[in-house]
Amino acid sequence: MNAAEQAMGLEFASKIATVVNLFKTGFPDAKSDLKPWANDPDTRELVDPDSIDIGFHFPGFSRSLQSRSILLQIRFHQDPVTGDRHAVGIEAVGFSHRGKQWRLSTVENWTFEGESSPTPEMADKLKAVLQQVLELFRSSPI
Repeated sequence: MNAAEQAMGLEFASKIATVVNLFKTGFPDAKSDLKPWANDPDTRELVDPDSIDIGFHFPGFSRSLQSRSILLQIRFHQDPVTGDRHAVGIEAVGFSHRGKQWRLSTVENWTFEGESSPTPEMADKLKAVLQQVLELFRSSPI
């Protein structure tokens, strides 16, 4: 679900802002998009209500990241007893004008899959940012 729609309450909005800042610290050229999903019925059917989705767009094609845009989907699980939501992982997808170029899942094995992959240096930088994001949401549930 679009991050802008999930920003209910000060603590949650603050964590979303921290995610944006963490990403921009690692990738300063990126512009954040808190509403990466279109608001039409077809798209709405595909959106996961148990996620925070943030897009990051670069001014042009990034050769080192093999993408022009990256979509982060932070996935949550709600504890049925306490009602707290805990981060269970992140799906990151890199896109170019040709569509999806690569995918990285922290839920699975932290490896890149797809037509292309970021350079090893950029891959490590992205993984480090994703680890920080997970720590942010795991340190205190929302």
